[in-house]
Amino acid sequence: MLTALRTEVFEANLEIVRRGLVLYTFGNASGIARDQGLIVIKPSGVPYEKMSPSDLVIADLDGRVVEGSLRPSSDLATHAALYRAFPSIGGVVHTHSRHATAWAQACREIPCLGTTHADYFRGCVPVTAHLTAAEIDSDYELNTGAAIIRAMEGRDPLGCPAALVAGHAPFCWGLTVSEAAHAAVVLEELAAMAWQTLTINPSIDQIPDALRDKHHSRKHGPNATYGQTKE
Repeated sequence: MLTALRTEVFEANLEIVRRGLVLYTFGNASGIARDQGLIVIKPSGVPYEKMSPSDLVIADLDGRVVEGSLRPSSDLATHAALYRAFPSIGGVVHTHSRHATAWAQACREIPCLGTTHADYFRGCVPVTAHLTAAEIDSDYELNTGAAIIRAMEGRDPLGCPAALVAGHAPFCWGLTVSEAAHAAVVLEELAAMAWQTLTINPSIDQIPDALRDKHHSRKHGPNATYGQTKE
């Protein structure tokens, strides 16, 4: 079932390891088949070097396992919540990459300090509020997704393809799981750049909105000019 998507999700999981975003099993990637309402996700706690596409678990949007002999990632409920809330996305990636996680632990959004950031995010990368004790004790992963959704209120998820969970780590997404993995790689670089920029000049402001929007629109949307035209 879903052979092509299994392969793409498998490769996205390997990509975040190759890019140094994951230690041991600290992360996961998933993709969704929208026409069937099914999610393909990494199994829980399985080392990447021992994983194969057949090990991936298929679940529905309510988190019920449809196919697979292994337990799905413990973050499945968070992934499913994001898929339900953001119909435009086709993949989700969660990592504990060093710099992005440092911003999450500091409970600080990542400001848009330059055009490299604006190329990928139309504004800051938001950070959630801390979950309450009741939210942690009951449906923790589902409530993590709800916190991300609240932090993203008023934002286009494809114009801001990541959020930081306070005290935890980043979740990223994209049109496909491959694009979600790409967003995770870019986010880590932007997090490192922002930290270094603020170290050099703690009083620096975010770039002007006009410059931010110019750079973002060059790479995204109907009037994008970056790259080659597709025929």
